[in-house]
Amino acid sequence: MKALILKRYGDKQVDFADVQKPTIKPDELLVQVHAVGLNPIDNMIPKGTFRPILKFHLPATLGSDLAGVVVEVGSQVTRFKPGDPVFASIFDLGTGSLAEFATVPESVAAIKPANLDFVQAASIPMVGLTSWQALKERMRLKPGQKIFIPAGSGGVGSFAIQLAKFLGAHVGTTTSTDNIDWVKNLGADEVIDYKQQEFEKVLRGYDAVLGTVRGDAIEKSLHILNPESCIVSLVGPPDATFARVRGMNFLMKLMFSLLSFKITRQVNKRNADYSFLFVHPDGQQLAEIGNLLEAGHIVPVIDKVFSFDQTKEALAYLEKGRAKGKVVVKMI
Repeated sequence: MKALILKRYGDKQVDFADVQKPTIKPDELLVQVHAVGLNPIDNMIPKGTFRPILKFHLPATLGSDLAGVVVEVGSQVTRFKPGDPVFASIFDLGTGSLAEFATVPESVAAIKPANLDFVQAASIPMVGLTSWQALKERMRLKPGQKIFIPAGSGGVGSFAIQLAKFLGAHVGTTTSTDNIDWVKNLGADEVIDYKQQEFEKVLRGYDAVLGTVRGDAIEKSLHILNPESCIVSLVGPPDATFARVRGMNFLMKLMFSLLSFKITRQVNKRNADYSFLFVHPDGQQLAEIGNLLEAGHIVPVIDKVFSFDQTKEALAYLEKGRAKGKVVVKMI
């Protein structure tokens, strides 16, 4: 079968290859992939950014999100059968989705929402699970609370804004001039044009921040927070708790503790809480997200669709950082 392979870490080490069709374990599904949602981490992995962290053995197939049809199930699978349309994230599981077929553990798969096509469904898993785990699990966001979600027109931002509004929160965000009305239509209540204003000088009284922008944005966000507030960062720095949960050795725990020392100290001074979130696949959570999609509470936001043969061009487009919503590769 055809797959997009990372041969070794470094520039220009990603290419198409003919590889053996995967065989499934007793608890897995074999899925014919119809579409794959791309994520920024798909460009970061080949550079070796997450080499100490991810379960990745080269050469390896790239890609995490997928939507497709089950063609075979393992002997222990009980919730799915051949012919079922499914969607899933297989991030950090040692396999990839940018291929004609992919193996998917039963525990991370969910039935595709009936009102979505495969391209729309493939755009959801990572941004949906990231938003769900940040807002519902870490922050425990409540109706009436105020949450700041910068980069509202991005993949995570466009989903997280919708989820926060469903949960009854007041949402602040940043975007460029051309996208102000667009993010307001997603549900944002306060929109800062980052080309014209500095958000930390305008926003006040927030209870939670979702860190989606690298640089000093997280430190600046401390100025807009109430006491006993919460920052959940998707961009780092990783903290010692993350290293402990991942089962890393003492040196890695120490390194991440040092990396997060400055922000942790600043957050503690404000009687707030900081944590780094590394999304994990979860089929039950994805099924609940699917229910929200079927009910129309959240809608997929897709910027551009590429063919499988154009995947490298799709990754290059995504890396420019200008996509409004998700970039998706249509396999079939």
